[in-house]
Amino acid sequence: MVRTEEGIRTRTIGYAPLPSQEKFHNSKARFKGFSGPIGSGKSQALCQEAIRLAYLNPGRPGLIGAPTYPMLRDATLSTLFEILNANRIPYDFNKAENLLTLNEVRSKILVRSLDEFERLRGTNLAWFAVDELTYTAEEAWLRLEGRLRDPKAKKLCGCAVWTPKGFDWVYKRFIQEPVEGYEAILAPAYENRFLLDQIPDYYERLKSSYDERFFQQEVLGAYLNVSAGQVYHAFDRKINVTKAEADPVLPLMWALDFNVDPMSSVIAQRSADEVKVLDEIVLHRASTEQACEEFHNRYPMWEAGVKIYGDASGERMQTCGNSDYDVLRRFFREAGYRRWGLAKGASNPPVKDRVQMMNSLLRSADGETALYVDAKCKELIKDFEQVTYKPDSSVVDKERDSQRTHLSDALGYLVWQEFRVRAPFGPQSRGLM
Repeated sequence: MVRTEEGIRTRTIGYAPLPSQEKFHNSKARFKGFSGPIGSGKSQALCQEAIRLAYLNPGRPGLIGAPTYPMLRDATLSTLFEILNANRIPYDFNKAENLLTLNEVRSKILVRSLDEFERLRGTNLAWFAVDELTYTAEEAWLRLEGRLRDPKAKKLCGCAVWTPKGFDWVYKRFIQEPVEGYEAILAPAYENRFLLDQIPDYYERLKSSYDERFFQQEVLGAYLNVSAGQVYHAFDRKINVTKAEADPVLPLMWALDFNVDPMSSVIAQRSADEVKVLDEIVLHRASTEQACEEFHNRYPMWEAGVKIYGDASGERMQTCGNSDYDVLRRFFREAGYRRWGLAKGASNPPVKDRVQMMNSLLRSADGETALYVDAKCKELIKDFEQVTYKPDSSVVDKERDSQRTHLSDALGYLVWQEFRVRAPFGPQSRGLM
């Protein structure tokens, strides 16, 4: 039930909120949040609250936002329009201006991405609602908080929903030391009966795609410092280091990190959903051409074929007029390899997603291992054990040791191209009720 004050308008909506969602809607805080794991109904709760606030503030402006426009379009707005259409709530949407008008109460809703927060200065707001707040800069939230000042508003409110992402600014502001006027509702895992009725094994299936720490954060909704200390925390010498010999019937997978010193690459093979790293090539003050020659010396004319992976930046032209990938193409054509090809993306994956995928293969939340390394890959093993995050950040420290990160980055490009369809990572592309 959504009702404006003073009996101006009553609007009934088909919605059976979960206990945590109901607590969120009932909160009287000026700034209220809803924290929960994936599948806990965060986007649904946010959009329901946005509609409620628009009706409580007839004729007054509000704002609904998300960290980026693709997230806003694919998740937040998709859920919002689904609710409006299912309940036959009349509205107009001006796509050119990203302006939604709820006709019954003449309330206008600004639709905004929050990645350029300086653009949020301007019109006073009666309310605002932000999806996936932990992926939003604190400055964007502060800009919106400063705009919550419509003198004709009946109910001033700023609200947000999010998936936990460690002890970040959202955790500090809403949970650790909540500012006056703030309240956060924490949804428990497995609460969403609607989702579990449709997909009973939904959460269990994610155990095979997420490593243990990421599973606790994304699926159980736990607050963990997943970006502290060792980057590849799932690596265990006793489990992941083994004897790995090349199988002549399988293609070789060669992954490169284009770096002059050291020029680094790994050679691996995949069998079903299992990857074994057979070898590494580390050349100091070397070119891509020299890396190709070394690969050829070790694995000449591999009849089963060669798949080549690497940093997307390798397509950029070098001072010699050729890109790294141009060098690779020319070498494999001229060297006489009968079966070879490039397997690379137009852009590199987000580092956090690539790292999470590597950890899930090293050891998933259900205890399965799908990534093994031969003991002779000494530098790659050092990467797994020694690469860390910068203090109090989610940034991989590439400055502490110039020899580190190159081989694990190269392997990460390979893993991303081979396994990225296993499961979604980061904010979900569709809101779940």
